[in-house]
Order: sequence, then C-alpha cells, then structure tokens
Amino acid sequence: MFSYYGSKSKLVDYYPPPKFDKIIEPFAGSARYALKYWQKDILLVDKYELIINIWKWLQQCSKNDILTLPRLKYGDEIPTSLSENERAFILYNLHRGRAVPSNKIGKFSDCWEYTLKTTAANLDKIKHWKIKQGSFDEIENIEATWFIDPPYQFGGEHYKESNKKIDFIKLAEWCKNRLGQTIVCENSKANWLPFVPVRKLQGQANTNTVEVLYSNYRTNYDAIQQTLQF
Repeated sequence: MFSYYGSKSKLVDYYPPPKFDKIIEPFAGSARYALKYWQKDILLVDKYELIINIWKWLQQCSKNDILTLPRLKYGDEIPTSLSENERAFILYNLHRGRAVPSNKIGKFSDCWEYTLKTTAANLDKIKHWKIKQGSFDEIENIEATWFIDPPYQFGGEHYKESNKKIDFIKLAEWCKNRLGQTIVCENSKANWLPFVPVRKLQGQANTNTVEVLYSNYRTNYDAIQQTLQF
C-alpha cells in the first residue's frame, strides 16, 4: 500500500508460502508478505513509530478517505492541511524506495492515481490485522509463520535511526528459536545466518544485487544455491 526501502514487492512471489494460519512480521515495513496472504491472522510489529502510525491510519480509513487525497505531481508542495499520516503516506509513494519519507513530491507522481485506487480497493484486507509498535525481541514466541525482513546487515544507513543498531548475532539466535516456520530475508553480503540465494535484481545505476533467504524448512532454493553468483 506504500513504498518502503527494502520492500519485497518484486520478490514476494518467490518466498515460501506460509505453513501456519498466523503470520508475524517483526520488521513490518510495507508488509508485502502479509498483504499477499492477507486472509491469515496477521501481526505486524515495527520499531519505527511512523510506519506503525501509517498502518493504523490505513486500517481506519474508508475508501473515500483515500480517493479524496489530493492529486499531486512532481514539484508540488504538500498541502499543510493534511495530517502527518496522510503526508507520510503520500511522500513514501511519490518518492519510492525510501526508509524515511522525503519532504518533496518525487518523480513517481504519474502512478499516483493508480496507487490511490489500488490502496482503496485493498483496505478491507487489513481490517482484521493486529498492528503494534515494538522491538522484535518483545514479541511472544508462538507457533506461526515468521516472515523476518530486518534492515540489511550491510546497507542499514538507509534506515531510520531506531532501526539501524541491530545486534545480528542476537537476531540470528532469536530467528533460529522461533516456533513454527521461519523465513528470513537479506541480501548476499549478509553473513549472520546460512542464507541461500533467491533471485538477482537490478538496482539503481545498473547495479545488481542478490536477495537471499534463510528458512528452517527446506525450500527449492536449497538445491540451486550454487547456480546464482553473488
């Protein structure tokens, strides 16, 4: 429903489907995995207050609330009459791929009408979700599908300050101790879990990255881990 740095919008179909009726995203961000399996019992948690506030705002919105947001184009100023959540939602979507929203309208304004319509159409999917602010290590360890997409081990400078300083040794042990199914996302520079490659992506300035995962269940990627070059 909104863009965020490290979003799995291009990758979500490549991750293993959930084996449990409950899905927990401890680093929620834009929650693309939860949105794909929205009918499940969803719990979103994020340490970044603004992200949680946007999700809670969306959960309370009507379709009309979304469809009557101002139509903005590149170079426009954000109306001062908008709430903080409305402003953040707009700025994340019109200046995509950021961990902290820009203060200006970006070049993606040509997609704004489509974004508003798809967001409005998806609002009913998130009404039953549980959404709360907090740290990953505060979540009760229950049997669920844990989709864990933390700030990258290398690349964390893009994230909000509150999400940067992660003890990856502690996080690795925490991930391995989850009850149920554990899926952890990273990029190929990471070394805090035994990751296997999922897919090569082309980033900005024609740079290539390889997205990798850790799973406590065997996946199809285990058998082909030597075929993708890091």
